[in-house]
Amino acid sequence: MAVMFQQNHLIESQNSNGSNVVRNRNVETQLLRDSVQRKRNRTEAVATSMFSRLSQLTQSFTRSNHTLNNAMTEKATYAAGCFWGVEHLYVKHFKKDGITTRVGYIGGDMENPTYRQVCGGDTNHAEALEVTFDPSKVSFATLTEFFYRMHDPTTLNYQGPDRGTQYRSAIFYHSEEQKQTAEQVTAEVQEKHYKGKPIVTQIIPAGQFYTAEEYHQKYLDRNPGGYECPTHFLRW
Repeated sequence: MAVMFQQNHLIESQNSNGSNVVRNRNVETQLLRDSVQRKRNRTEAVATSMFSRLSQLTQSFTRSNHTLNNAMTEKATYAAGCFWGVEHLYVKHFKKDGITTRVGYIGGDMENPTYRQVCGGDTNHAEALEVTFDPSKVSFATLTEFFYRMHDPTTLNYQGPDRGTQYRSAIFYHSEEQKQTAEQVTAEVQEKHYKGKPIVTQIIPAGQFYTAEEYHQKYLDRNPGGYECPTHFLRW
């Protein structure tokens, strides 16, 4: 009996020790898993924070870059007859300088005029070209001198067969500096190229510019061989 008791006690002891070992291993495994999970959580938190910060920096850079680009550009607005040919010549000669253009209506009395209304001659708008340019690449003076090269500035309220105030010759300045430059260039062109034939181009402040209908934009690029005023060519 004593021997059997000792054997049973030994077996129970062994079983008990085995259970303890299993429990200890389970505890160690769980602790290891918890440690790994905590590290993973910390890593994800750091990554999320870094991504959020990077996103903020990217947005900030984009806004700053957009502001910088806007600060570097200026606008110039010209009326020189039918705006199809005016835009076509400017894009052809200054695309290399990074200009962007849009045609529209300016200088009138009605808000949001349509092409038909402007052509009716009752809104006082002029067909015009708005040029956005970087003055470090091309100057306002150069753009204005080109304006005089590409149309006839001595005809009042018409260009070639296109008649009406909507086809008048005008420079719409956006700053006092542009006004002074326009006046200086006009005087030089008058002296060099139009002696005895007065230039009738208006030099007036730029008011609200209304973008023309989409089919007018880059019209001659979209419609090669379309109508172009015969006065739109380079004179020198």
